[in-house]
Formats: sequence, structure tokens, C-alpha cells
Amino acid sequence: MSVRLSLVLRQSCRLPRPPGPPRHLRVPIRASGGGGGGGACWEGLRGQRRQQDGQARSSCGPGHPAPPARDSIVKEVIQNSKEVLNLLQEKNPTFQPVLVIIQTGDDNLMQEVNQNLAEEAGLNISHICLPPDSSEDEIIDEILKINEDNRVHGLALQISEDLFSNKILNALKPEKDVDGVTDINLGKLVRGDAHECFVSPVARAVIELLGKSGVSLDGKKVLVIGAHGSLEAALQCLFQRKGSMTMISQWKTPQLQSKLQEADIVVLGSPKPEEIPLSWIQPGTTVLNCFHDFLSGEGPSVGGDPGKLRCSSPEVHVNGLIAEDDVGLLAAALRIQNMVSSGRRWLREQQHRRWRLHCLKLQPLSPVPSDIEISRGQTPKAVDVLAKEIGLLADEIEIYGKSKAKVRLSLLERLRDQADGKYVLVAGITPTPLGEGKSTVTIGLVQALTAHLHVNSFACLRQPSQGPTFGVKGGAAGGGYAQVIPMEEFNLHLTGDIHAITAANNLLAAAIDTRILHENTQTDKALYNRLVPSVNGVREFSEIQLARLKKLGINKTDPGTLTEEEVSKFARLNIDPSTITWQRVLDTNDRFLRKITIGQASTEKGYSRQAQFDIAVASEIMAVLALTDSLKDMKERLGRMVVASDKNGQPVTADDLGVTGALTVLMKDAIKPNLMQTLEGTPVFVHAGPFANIAHGNSSVLADKIALKLVGEEGFVVTEAGFGADIGMEKFFNIKCRASGLVPNVVVLVATVRALKMHGGGPNVTAGVPLKKEYTEENIQLVADGCCNLQKQIQIAQLFGVPVVVALNVFKTDTRAEIDLVCELAKRAGAFDAVPCYHWSVGGKGSVDLARAVREAANKGSHFQFLYDVQLPIVQKIRTIAQAVYGAKDIELSPEAQSKIDRYTQQGFGNLPICMAKTHLSLSHQPEKKGVPRDFILPISDVRASIGAGFIYPLVGTMSTMPGLPTRPCFYDIDLDTETEQVKGLF
Repeated sequence: MSVRLSLVLRQSCRLPRPPGPPRHLRVPIRASGGGGGGGACWEGLRGQRRQQDGQARSSCGPGHPAPPARDSIVKEVIQNSKEVLNLLQEKNPTFQPVLVIIQTGDDNLMQEVNQNLAEEAGLNISHICLPPDSSEDEIIDEILKINEDNRVHGLALQISEDLFSNKILNALKPEKDVDGVTDINLGKLVRGDAHECFVSPVARAVIELLGKSGVSLDGKKVLVIGAHGSLEAALQCLFQRKGSMTMISQWKTPQLQSKLQEADIVVLGSPKPEEIPLSWIQPGTTVLNCFHDFLSGEGPSVGGDPGKLRCSSPEVHVNGLIAEDDVGLLAAALRIQNMVSSGRRWLREQQHRRWRLHCLKLQPLSPVPSDIEISRGQTPKAVDVLAKEIGLLADEIEIYGKSKAKVRLSLLERLRDQADGKYVLVAGITPTPLGEGKSTVTIGLVQALTAHLHVNSFACLRQPSQGPTFGVKGGAAGGGYAQVIPMEEFNLHLTGDIHAITAANNLLAAAIDTRILHENTQTDKALYNRLVPSVNGVREFSEIQLARLKKLGINKTDPGTLTEEEVSKFARLNIDPSTITWQRVLDTNDRFLRKITIGQASTEKGYSRQAQFDIAVASEIMAVLALTDSLKDMKERLGRMVVASDKNGQPVTADDLGVTGALTVLMKDAIKPNLMQTLEGTPVFVHAGPFANIAHGNSSVLADKIALKLVGEEGFVVTEAGFGADIGMEKFFNIKCRASGLVPNVVVLVATVRALKMHGGGPNVTAGVPLKKEYTEENIQLVADGCCNLQKQIQIAQLFGVPVVVALNVFKTDTRAEIDLVCELAKRAGAFDAVPCYHWSVGGKGSVDLARAVREAANKGSHFQFLYDVQLPIVQKIRTIAQAVYGAKDIELSPEAQSKIDRYTQQGFGNLPICMAKTHLSLSHQPEKKGVPRDFILPISDVRASIGAGFIYPLVGTMSTMPGLPTRPCFYDIDLDTETEQVKGLF
């Protein structure tokens, strides 16, 4: 006669419950302990349970063989899980999988079992204890929160059977469903893909225990009684795979007695009703009990005792070994094993892989329609779909409408160990006033890489200012069939970053003049009492005021203990109004704000001064945003911004004004890069837009860093520098690369036949005026003469040791002879390759040759180096840029410029990189000088400092920081269709 195996989860040893549980209790995640302490603890629990059930076991009678090592299989599972987890953590030191169990009620015993098994394996675990009467919706709410928590890798439900509805079970994310209860995991199991899914730990425990006890399953008849849903399906599937003939029955089935008499193995999935006699089970039948009710404490009653199959019943004769291993305990251990598998899968998902990107198809028309018509002709993917395709998690994006989203900086921490992709800079030759299409080339290149060569790639662009959009330039989203969509959203407001900068900038401007006014009109004592008021009888310094005290060398924290001298030092900034460099800003071209008088109202008590407005993108806060690498770093940079000097010549900062925290609050969302897409559905980051004349003219460091992680080691990030290589590229290398620590692999230098003809002596090119025939008809001589500018820009890139690929942005009027000549001369000048590009007319397909050339150049490797050492004196750094990059003979400093250099050096700012502010229309300071001017003296009229951003910017000649509107601005053509709400005439 076969051995009967009784496997019971006993509920009689439950730990006492605390009276009156709260409506919702979240047990904190416990740190993993490792070692053997946890194992000893759950072994103790088993011992406690055995002691309580000792009488029942002794009633089985003498003469039975000793049971096998009851917990050996549990120990084996936990030890295996621990070893696998240790291997994962060796390669990923910060990885710590977390299991969350949602339970209705407060089953302390199972909490303790789960906690200690998890601790033994090295996992973290958290119990969310809901009241027993929790509704379906309340449970689902908790599930949905955990689904989106990136820190949690497994989710299990410990709820009463009547709550196991399809709605609740399928609310779980299948990849976190470590109990295998969702339809997706069950479907994979039934289909035979057990290695791709999670299998019910209870069902696995039944199979494992039978196997360890020597019970053969092949050819046996198995009866599963009272099991429901996922457990029933998993048991049936697993038994059938072992060669068993499986019967499923409920307790009320009329043929139950005959089925029981046929069965070799009986699995109980729910409590046996009292009216069913034990005698129906044949002697020698193997019986397993996998039912438990953690909430009520009631288990199946076979022979009368809760939770036990009593071996002393006179109706069942036992003639063999009784193994008392616990299905529930082993199931808990197997759930831990599933958790480790879940973590392993999660880590695998984080590793670089080729994106499963659904690219959008293009159907180019000829002639090419307007940019806005092309944009509207393509339906962008939902941005959350795009985010998922490129490996972003749901909690790492903040969606703005349907087609744009912000990406949270937490992504950088998650992908910290991911290798960076290749880093490509798109620069240009000295442009015409019309621009030569750097943005269009950037978009065409990434469309070619990703949509056509199937290489992960990201474009990183600056956000356009509304000033040029409504002024002379129009949209700046690329052009033709290589642009960012929707272009209206790209060009207008986006997610409000520029507005946040405007608000922060003007708050600081208001703080400066307000402080001067109050210091002019109050005594030291009155000023101090207002700066440090008593609130509800308590007087204390704010955090930023304590920082100012420390800066002043005053080591006191009690406002009442400062001496009169200390009060005066603390309360008075003594700003010299003539040294104020901080201006108000507006994102509109308004020439009449270039110089204004403020403070004319009588309420300002005679305090007035001359001031000005700059365009918003010229604000130092924009430059800070573009160069920061974290929220903490941005706050520190904002605090370091120098707004003026005091009457002793010392710098006054935003920190001194006490406004740093408020500026950071206004900028907390702007720091997150904006995700959009190209016409072919490839990803784009649009973030920051510093003025390319007086700032460094590059998109943000953060966007580049995040993109480099997302594309993976074999991918490409293509970012754009403003204006020609002499300005945007030089600043990218010497300023942005210093701030980011990133090393570029390739420079793509954009040229056009049109611009080369201008540099070769062609007539002036003016925005809004039709091109002369020299530009629309073939003229080989003009092209040949103008290639001197292209050659010079190639040489500038070579100063930094980076290979150059020339992208000739082809216009429909360009001839084959002109195109071939430019490519040939570029290669002679040292370019790695020179490729004509047709993305404007056909999309990414027209830049496949460029993409291949860039990929080949990136594999060649660069020998990047900075142009100068930042420790050199300011004058020497300026001279190096003027001579090596622009080709100047020397520089000439005005007395004011020399005075500023001396002041900044004395204040300790002499070791900052240089950000030259000069015209983009010539290599020299004179816009009309085309080609390659030589032997000129570069005049430095003034020198200013952006200390928060981290650079000194000399002004070459006169530079306007507030553009003006032309006679016929672009806004004449921009309108809104009031019925469809579509923007017209943007570009």
C-alpha cells in the first residue's frame, strides 16, 4: 500500500493579533540581514508549531519511520535564491529587489514567516495591511500604486478567497506578479512558456514536495478538490506535465465519492465540508492540503481539527511514512525564488538593447510642402508609447498633453552603470543670415540612424525663443521632412521652461532693487528686525540666512546674540547700483526695452536708476539650466550668481539676497528635459536654449547625459551647437564639455553651397529678400573661392582632436558639379568624409550616407583636448581663442574691459573658461567680413561674468542682448483658425 503524505499549513499557532487594527497599515521595508539569523527564526516558528501540535502527531501511533528532514527543501530554495541574488549584486552593487505583500487583515504569523524568509535570502519586504472589510477598489488602488513604483520588483496578494476577482488579479503588472495569478502568466504557463512567466508557488510547492517524498506522478490519477482560479489551472497544468491524469472537482460534485475512490493523489484546495465523510478517501491515498485562510484562522477540517488531516482517524489506515512538510512555508520560499527571478529580468531589461521602436512612415511629396503642412500631415505617437519604446519607466515621465513629456532625473541614477553611447556634435560654417540648416541636419541624421539603419539614436536640441519665432526667423524645429513634431508645440511655450526662467530672473531683479531701497530708508536695527522677525514669539534665522552668517564669519545661531557691528554686516549688502549686472528679461523682441529708467514712482522715494531688459534666453539662469547636472548643482549655481558688487568691490550673490531657494522652486520642473519626436517617430530631447552670442549656445548637459544612457553603448546622441563652429563648437568643447565631463566622438560640420558662394564673394544675403541669381544658378568659381571658410572651420575642429564629417545640406538649386566640388575640397582640407544630404526633401532616407559616415568616424576614435588651460590668466585665454580660432593677429582691450578683468581676477573668478560674445556672421568681429579674414585686431569692449553658469564672457564690439523686430515681423503671417484651433503661418 502506498504511503499517505499529509502536507498541512497549520493555523493553530498564530501569533496574537493587536486589537483594533488601523484602517491601513504599511509595514516598512526591512533591510536585508543576510547570514543565518533569519533562517534560525523561521526554524523556531516551525518548532513552535510542532510543539503545539505534538499531541496530534503522537496519535499516529508507534512504529512509523522517522519523518525526513522537513525543511531541507525550503532551505535549499532559500539558499539557491540567496546565491543567485549575490551574483546579481556583484555585477549591480546598488540592486536591491523589494517584495510587497498586500494583505487584508493582520496575519502576524505569515508576516513573520515572509519577513524571515526574505531576510535569509537577502531581499527587502514590505507588508501593506488593509482592513479585512477592504473593498475591491481599495485593494486595486494599492496595487496600481505599487505597479508604478520602480523600487518594487514583486507584488503578492494575501487576501480572502472571496476577494480574488479577475479585476483585482489582473490589476497586477504581470512582470511583478510573483504568485502567477494574472491571465498573462497563466496563459504562458498553459502554452508551455513556463520559463517566461511566474508559476503559482503553491502549485509548485505541491509538485516539489511530492517529488522529494518519493511519490511517483507518472500515470497516477490526481484529484484536485475545491481549488479555484489560478491555483486550479496551475495544478492541472503541472500535474499533466508530469504524466498524471488530472481530475478537477468541487466539493458539491455528485460523483465526488467515486472520484475519491479512483484517486491515487488528492489535493485539497479548500476546506472539506462536514457532511463529506473521511471514509470516502481510500486507504493509502496520498493527500495534500494546500488550503489556508490567513484571515479567519480556519483551515480544512478532515477528522475534526482545524488545519490538519489527522492520522489517528479510525476510518483511514496508514501503513507508511508521514511527511509533515508545510505547503505554505515552501510556497513562501518559492515566492522568494520568483522574486529573485523578477529582479534578474528587471536588470536584464535595464541593460542596453536595440529599441523596439515603431518608426513612423513618411510619404514625401514634390514639391515639398511648407514645414507646418508636413508636420500636420504626420500623426505623432503618444509620448508615453515613445517613452516605453526607448526604455523609460512609467514613473520616470511627466506627460504634457499627448505629444510631449518631461523626463525625471531619477533615470540617471537607475542607469548609472549603463555605458554611454557615441557623442556627436553638429556645428556649421559661418552662416548666412538665413541659417544653413544645422537643426535640419541633426534631425535628418537621427532619422537616418534609427528609422533606416536601426541604430538607437537621440537628437538633443535647444528650445527656441518666442522672440525670433515672432520676429525674423519663424519656427526652429528643423525643416521639410526632417523636423520635430508637433512643430507648433515645439515653437510655442513647450512645457513653460522659458517662462519659468523669466519668472525666476525677474524675481531676482526685483529682490536687488527692493533691497537697495530698504537699506537706503531704514536703520540697521529696523532692517535687522524686519529681516529676522519674531513669529509667534519665536525669532530664528532661516537656513539661507545662517549660510550668510557663516560666509561673514559669524558663528552664531541665536538672532538675539549678534553685536551691533554683526547686525550691520548681516543686514546691509551695500550694493553699488552702478555695478549691477543683473537685468530684467522678456521672451519678446522689444527694442525699446534696451534701455529704461526704473523707480520713477513716488513710492520708490527717489531711488531710480537706468536699467534694461534682455531677451529671456540671455538670462544667466538659462545658461545655468543648460550646464547643470543635478537639482543640487543647479541650486548651488543659482546661489553663486553674482548680480553686482558692494561698495567695497566684493561680489553680491543671489545667496546674499536670500533668494536662492525661491529661484530653485521656480526652476524645479524646468530642469527636467522635454521629450518629443521626429517626423519618423524617433526620440528628441528639447531642453534649454542659451543665447548663442553671449552664452554658450548649446542644449542642456542633462539632456545629453540622459540620452547617452538611453541609447546604450552602440547608440548615438546627436546634439547641436549654435551658429558657426568658431562660436558654438568652440564653446561646446571649452565650456560644456568641461561642465559635463563628456567626450565627443565626431563633429558634423554643416555647409551649404549658398553660404560658400557668399564667402566666395557673392552678393549680400538678406532675410526676406529674394536670392540673387548667383545663388540660384551654377557658379563653380564662387563655390571654390568660398570653400576657404569651410576649410578654416574644419581646422578649428581639428584643434580639439575630433574627426570631422562634412554634411552638405543640398538645396534644389545646387548642381552636381557644385556638390562634388565641395565634398572633394572638404576631404582635401582634412575632413574624415564629406556627404551630400537630402533629408529636407525625403527625410531620414536622404541622410543614410551621412549616418554611415558618422558611424565610421565614431569608430575611428577621437583624441579630444581642450584649447586652453583654465588656470591661465583671463587675457591669455581670450588671446588664445582670438588667434587660434578666429585667426586674429592680436586682441585689444578697452580700459573698461581691463578693469573688469582685474576685478574678476581679484574676486577669485580668473580660473573660469571664456565664452566669447561676438557676431556669428563672420570669423572676425565685423559681420561684413566674409571668407577667412586675416591680420585683424579683435577689440574687447567689455568683459562680464556669469559666475553661476561658470564662465567669463568678453564682448567683442557691441553686442545686443535684446533683438528688435523688423519692419514686417513674422507675426503678420501667424494666425489661429478659430474653428479648428490650428496655428497658421508659423513657418
